[in-house]
Amino acid sequence: MFLGTHHPRLDEKGRLFLPAKYREELAEGLVITKGQERCLYVFPVEEFQRITEALRTAPVTAKAVRDYSRVLFAGASDETPDKQGRITIPQGLREYAGLRRDCAVIGANTRLEIWDAAAWDTYLAAQEQAFSDLSEEVLPGIL
Repeated sequence: MFLGTHHPRLDEKGRLFLPAKYREELAEGLVITKGQERCLYVFPVEEFQRITEALRTAPVTAKAVRDYSRVLFAGASDETPDKQGRITIPQGLREYAGLRRDCAVIGANTRLEIWDAAAWDTYLAAQEQAFSDLSEEVLPGIL
């Protein structure tokens, strides 16, 4: 499970230090791909394989499945962190997420998300009030 918010910086080669607490879990490899709201998703290989299997069993006749699969897989990059715990984020993915230097890496349960720090701050400011004001249960019976 991935939790918390971390603030690494991209270096001039497009490399990012993974949060230290997750390096061991991601040491064998990970998949980076485009996420919603112009962030990047970082999945452990096993979790990405689970998603792949779920999409494999989805009906190819459904346009939404085809569209989602194309963007998800076409933008995906498998990476292995170096000895310092850095990953290289491909240029196309950096452009998609608007990553320049200051980043926010957030835990999102089964994945990490990489955001431009300013974009994350803007998103979070807009969402925190909505989160606070929820009057209905998002997960009935759990919260």
